[in-house]
Amino acid sequence: MYGKQTETAIAALSRLAEVWDGGSTRLSAAEIADQRGLPRAMVAKILSALSQAGLVSGSPGPGGGYALSRPPHQMRLREPYDIFEREDVSNNCPFGGGVCGVGEPCAMHDRLKAMQAAIRKLLEDTTFEIFRVSVQEEGLIPVAKGVRPELPRDTYRAAHPRRKRA
Repeated sequence: MYGKQTETAIAALSRLAEVWDGGSTRLSAAEIADQRGLPRAMVAKILSALSQAGLVSGSPGPGGGYALSRPPHQMRLREPYDIFEREDVSNNCPFGGGVCGVGEPCAMHDRLKAMQAAIRKLLEDTTFEIFRVSVQEEGLIPVAKGVRPELPRDTYRAAHPRRKRA
């Protein structure tokens, strides 16, 4: 769906949304990284890019910290996605060969178009307010780093780890 940088950006922004109080509360890159179970250096780099893009305000280093630059209900998931992802302008069909839009569509065409439309809708329609509400109003407690579920549940992640190539 999206790359590691986008995923990390959404994780960082969602954590800042969870603690949103008008921008008074600031979290360091290390706090966000530790609370989300992410590499500190990567979170610091992502926050720097988000700051340059105007999505967060703050500064790195001791005594620094970050907050959302505007209320979470005004920030869409599409914003970090647009910073870190590139549009694929290729018309080559990865499944049926040839060029998409020329000749008969491949067997996956309609399903891929529907999935692409659903992802666009999710990114455009979802604001970071959902994270603030879930923690501040609904009482969700973010899971600590390293905690494993007692019982398996559905996840959007791949069902099985990749196999090592010989």
